[in-house]
Amino acid sequence: MTLGTFRYERPSSLDEAIRQAVEAPGARWLAGGMSLLPLMKMELAAPPALVDLAGVEDLVGVRERDDVLWVGAMTRHAELALHPLVARHASLLAAAASQVGDPQVRNRGTIGGSLAHADPAADLPAAVLALDATIQVASPRGRRGIPAGGFFLGPLMTALEPDEVIVAVTVPQRGARRQAYRKRPHPASGYAVVGIAASLRWEGDRVASAAVAVTGVADHAFRAQRTEALLTGEVLTDALLVEASGVVTDGQEVWGDLYASAEYRRHLAGVTTRQVLEHLRADG
Repeated sequence: MTLGTFRYERPSSLDEAIRQAVEAPGARWLAGGMSLLPLMKMELAAPPALVDLAGVEDLVGVRERDDVLWVGAMTRHAELALHPLVARHASLLAAAASQVGDPQVRNRGTIGGSLAHADPAADLPAAVLALDATIQVASPRGRRGIPAGGFFLGPLMTALEPDEVIVAVTVPQRGARRQAYRKRPHPASGYAVVGIAASLRWEGDRVASAAVAVTGVADHAFRAQRTEALLTGEVLTDALLVEASGVVTDGQEVWGDLYASAEYRRHLAGVTTRQVLEHLRADG
């Protein structure tokens, strides 16, 4: 398998990157290459040009800005997993990043590349959904923010326009929350057969607000709205955990494959959700 012939650009600024992409219609952004390069080797993608974002320093790093946590699109999974600001304000993002693929993938892959690729079984989409994050993007027309809840549209499909590139992910800082991410990985690929991300805020012994996101189960990551509604305002009793976990895939067409049938995935999603919620209940 070979990559074929293509033009390679390595800009040092975002403006230069956008200009180079405009000058090469059909160009693809290279944001680590952990997904795009295998597709090119299998001849499932053949872009005429690659614009490598690795040299754009403004897209790397984690910072606090006003009331949000700013994560540059070219920040690698390994850095997310260990960064103290991520651990403090978005611990489930760190937990998800630490479970991506293997060490080689975590040291090359980036948060922007993962979100733009939008694999239905990737870890980070569930994390940004549960954190109510915003995907910050840029294009020749300027910049805009896309709420994570409207970003993932289907398998390898997002709300990105063809000329847009992810520049950062911003996570609102909303006070103390209990957060967790747990997945059942495929033994060969490491992708999530089921992955559950949850972020709960408490008032006393009751859940004041709940965000529960699921990956690996449907054609894109999604928020489990019925589960969230059942949890909000309630004490996490054993009976409630059973009920809320049992509806985590409601409203979704659960997919099946050679490794896990739809029925098994649905069951596994419920079991994993209950384990995450039990962990968060005990974490107080």
